[in-house]
Amino acid sequence: MYPVELTIPMSKDLTDFGFESLSSDTDVIKALDNNTGTTLLVVNSVCGCAAANARPGAKMAIQNSKKPDHCYTVFAGVDKDAVEKAREFLLPYPPSSPAIALFKDGKLVHMLERHHIEGRSAQMIAENLVGAFNQFC
Repeated sequence: MYPVELTIPMSKDLTDFGFESLSSDTDVIKALDNNTGTTLLVVNSVCGCAAANARPGAKMAIQNSKKPDHCYTVFAGVDKDAVEKAREFLLPYPPSSPAIALFKDGKLVHMLERHHIEGRSAQMIAENLVGAFNQFC
């Protein structure tokens, strides 16, 4: 687990942009369980690909005209209970951080795992997400 103080700037990178932080398993259930509409979930991380690719890509993507109704984030290595609960909603995908998931009416419809994020530019991540938003939002 990482000290919260260390990760505050990394969390704020998304929360200052309109993402709501989910810090408990109860928060995750309220946000994701049988939710109507579309929901974007970013599993944040301290790694370089989260900083250079995932967070900037997600922020660029939600500037699209079609975008999710709700945007949430959990932080791997910080929000242990929230991340564990979120990963239940991400099945059958294995645990991955960073990761970006899109839900429609409570069902997982699009998933970017770490191997889809690492080594790809933020612009590529954004384009991938915009394609999913245009299809599902």
